[in-house]
Amino acid sequence: MQELHDAPLAPLTTFRLGGPATRLITAESDGEVIEAVRAADASGTPLLVIGGGSNLVIGDRGFAGTALRIATRGFELSGTALELAAGEVWTDAVARTVEAGLAGIECLAGIPGSAGATPIQNVGAYGQEVSSTITEVVAYDRTTGRTVTLDGAACGFAYRHSRFKAEPDRFVVLRVRFELEDAGGLSAPVKYPETARVLGVEAGDRVPAATVRETVLKLRAGKGMVLDRADHDTWSAGSFFTNPILDDRQFAAFRSRVRDRLGPDAAPPAFPAGEGHTKTSAAWLIDKAGFTKGYGTGPARISTKHTLALTNRGGATTEDLLALAREVVAGVHRTFGVTLVNEPVTVGVTL
Repeated sequence: MQELHDAPLAPLTTFRLGGPATRLITAESDGEVIEAVRAADASGTPLLVIGGGSNLVIGDRGFAGTALRIATRGFELSGTALELAAGEVWTDAVARTVEAGLAGIECLAGIPGSAGATPIQNVGAYGQEVSSTITEVVAYDRTTGRTVTLDGAACGFAYRHSRFKAEPDRFVVLRVRFELEDAGGLSAPVKYPETARVLGVEAGDRVPAATVRETVLKLRAGKGMVLDRADHDTWSAGSFFTNPILDDRQFAAFRSRVRDRLGPDAAPPAFPAGEGHTKTSAAWLIDKAGFTKGYGTGPARISTKHTLALTNRGGATTEDLLALAREVVAGVHRTFGVTLVNEPVTVGVTL
């Protein structure tokens, strides 16, 4: 294991924000991960687990404890069964499955971060979520001191949520197993309307998986959602807020406020989200509340390509970012009565 002291954490995040860690350990095997976690727990040292750093907002003061960077590698494909080590670069793994002619995660191309983070957030985009293909997650259970294997049901998946997110200090993901589909090189049925429109197909159609992957990468790049060191619109955590899910009473009140503000014929985006619940669009809320693309005058601003991404324009601090996030949350709530929830994990700070 590599060990550094007073180590900068900002370079390990896609925001490029945050202060140093007291100690930074880089683990390249499951055994090293477990050893580092056990040592921290035995000594009562706070522990921060870092994968690709694409979903982290670290405070300017940094982290007083041990930061554990998981750099394990492992890509094993047997038929349609895939096993990834937690440290595998996610978007590279997606590319390899598409090259193998398999379907199931092709719409998740271009998402930054590591494979181990995908079950935690139940990563999803363009009509796919990892929960639909994950069969098992191997993790170290800090409560019992043992390595455990959780099947899909035990992972407690929901929209951008899981058991791992619900119990953030319990599990450290080591490996993720998927069951993909051999559809003769074709994709899974296309679900997302924007993807179907760009592809020129109907929802439910299949097209070559490679074509879907390339299309998604272009769509994401157009929104600043594919990492590019030279493009400050990608110095972000992708979507900063989750799409709100409202019960029937909340949605009725929300719809009424939309009509009051935007006119009697105005209708907000609405998507079924289970019995008695409706999901609406965080990006739409932000835009209609007056926070348009490029909003802001400081070093932290809304992306010029997508209202859902908050960005570091190159000289921001975490406090600059949080000030912008709080302004957006307050403005949306004041306008529509809906409270946005941040998607990235915050370390040492809160909204």
